Amino acid sequence: MSSRKTLANAIRVLSMDAVQKANSGHPGAPMGMADIAEVLYNDFMRHNPANPEWSNRDRFIMSNGHGSMLPYSVLHLSGYEVTIEDLKNFRQLHSRTPGHPEFGCAPGIETTTGPLGQGIANAVGMAIAERALGAEFNRDDFNIVDHFTYVFLGDGCMMEGISHEVCSLAGTLGLGKLIAFWDDNGISIDGKVEGWFLDDTPKRFEAYGWHVIEVDGHDPDEIKIAIEAARAISAKPSLICCKTIIGFGSPNKAGGHACHGAPLGEEEVALARLELNWDHAAFEVPEEVYQGWDHRSKGQSQEDAWTKKFAAYQEAHEDLAAEFERRIKRELPADWQETAAAFIAGLDEAAENKATRQASLAAIEAYAPQLPELFGGSADLGCSNLTEWSGFKPMQSESPQANYINYGVREFGMSAILNGIALHGGYMPFGATFLVFSDYARNAVRLAALMKVQSIFVYTHDSIGLGEDGPTHQAIEHIPSLRMIPNMRLWRPCDTVESAVSWKAAIEYRDGPSCLVFSRQGLKHQARSPEQIDAIARGGYILRDCAGTPEVIIIATGSEVELAVAAYESDVLEEKNIRVVSMPSTNVFDRQSKDYRDSVLPPGVNARIAIEAAITAGWYKYVGVDGIVIGIDTFGESAPAKELFAYFGFTVDKVVEAVNSLLGTD
Repeated sequence: MSSRKTLANAIRVLSMDAVQKANSGHPGAPMGMADIAEVLYNDFMRHNPANPEWSNRDRFIMSNGHGSMLPYSVLHLSGYEVTIEDLKNFRQLHSRTPGHPEFGCAPGIETTTGPLGQGIANAVGMAIAERALGAEFNRDDFNIVDHFTYVFLGDGCMMEGISHEVCSLAGTLGLGKLIAFWDDNGISIDGKVEGWFLDDTPKRFEAYGWHVIEVDGHDPDEIKIAIEAARAISAKPSLICCKTIIGFGSPNKAGGHACHGAPLGEEEVALARLELNWDHAAFEVPEEVYQGWDHRSKGQSQEDAWTKKFAAYQEAHEDLAAEFERRIKRELPADWQETAAAFIAGLDEAAENKATRQASLAAIEAYAPQLPELFGGSADLGCSNLTEWSGFKPMQSESPQANYINYGVREFGMSAILNGIALHGGYMPFGATFLVFSDYARNAVRLAALMKVQSIFVYTHDSIGLGEDGPTHQAIEHIPSLRMIPNMRLWRPCDTVESAVSWKAAIEYRDGPSCLVFSRQGLKHQARSPEQIDAIARGGYILRDCAGTPEVIIIATGSEVELAVAAYESDVLEEKNIRVVSMPSTNVFDRQSKDYRDSVLPPGVNARIAIEAAITAGWYKYVGVDGIVIGIDTFGESAPAKELFAYFGFTVDKVVEAVNSLLGTD
């Protein structure tokens, strides 16, 4: 049997070999954290390489994702379908081992990391999901949700502001199943961090309410004792501060920044082999080392024991077990379509005028009883975002059964936590803030799209329509920029019916995140036929039309649909052949067939106007270079909303002027 040090050295040599072959990468962190990973995986981690999606597995996240060769090496050594060829193809086109861990590439990678700090935020989300799901489904002796979330993080993660947001919240919530390992090596890309990072990190985390332990990160016995102590603390998350040497084993580069983000070099790799007493060629691992790492049999036994427990749980709690399986499989309830359609039809009959943020709350009230997996939250604005529905249960340290998080003023942290909750499984998370504050959250929103996870970002106060708070709070460029993110579906509904359809679409969209953008100000209900209601889900549809071929097409979204319809109905345009198109989601409309898109926006009709209280650039795709876009390409002002819309030209007169300009009439 190989010694612990030899097993850890397997991570070191595979990491430095892969980085050297790629001539690109970060060998220092994997070499420095190898001893910690060896103890964690061989003594504690509960996982099954044959089934990386086993619901009750422990989760492992590499928050300092530049050290990606550590998880790739561990996955290969412990028996996952990550081959030596995969390691040799590190950082190559279409490989399963990209430069930073990417969810969906290699089995066993739980999340995409690299932008520092977001991995620890995802881990907090996973720990929240584990805690809430366990409180919801565990009964008596049947703890079918009972696992730990482990996360490695480095100095960079500690410096990023998001770590302050999420670790503060984790301590407040008392997430005892969350265990973090800080790679305290004192080095970042620019050199020794003592010139720019002198925080007393242990005291910082103690102040957050964490259990903190300090260890020698190269002493397996200390590491093991620390993990055992952390696992025994149920009321607090734990931070294990691991003093390590970056690039451990490299005789000339260990302990310095030269091994942080660059290959060691062929000569130094050879010297490191001698230093580590590793007498094997590149990418060659002896059989006894594989045997020491192999987790396939143990992992299968761990899952089999859980499967046996779950079978007994099914007998004792048939309905709960069926609901748990539905949620883990991400299936919607059998009556979902029928019930949602009835709710939407009822809204059309009621014909209420209200702000779409109020319409959003009505949709949550209707859908949440059907979908107990809806897990909400808001960044200190629940009373303004209107996300606190009648059945919401906020998580507190003493109250784990929950379906909502009060995130406080932590927009970035909230958004990355949503991604962790979604990745964990069992919940469909949403989180809310004002649209302008999506700037703070942008990187997490982008990663949700990159991972194609179903996080739902609820944004209210969507334009100059929020009024007196002024340009600091008035979103101008945000809607177009969010639409540009690949895999994103952004919805900006114009009334109660479109709001309900938008929520329904976000609930049904499983291949990426959705942004639901709602107004502060009241909006008028738009009458529709049943066919038009069905067409809302296609992203864009004909809301008002003329007899025959239209002379002008007016496209609008959100609060500006009301303006487009008012212009259409005005006396001065009654002799014109005008079509009004409501386009709540350009992302969805663009994915429709060409025949459908052409039926809504006929290619032969070039006289087109788009109206949206946002930056104009994106709309020329729909109106053409000769079309007119009524938008706002400056920052807003502080004044009542009605005054602002008039001041910036969102008026019937302005629309009439645009129609006449396109038609060459007065």
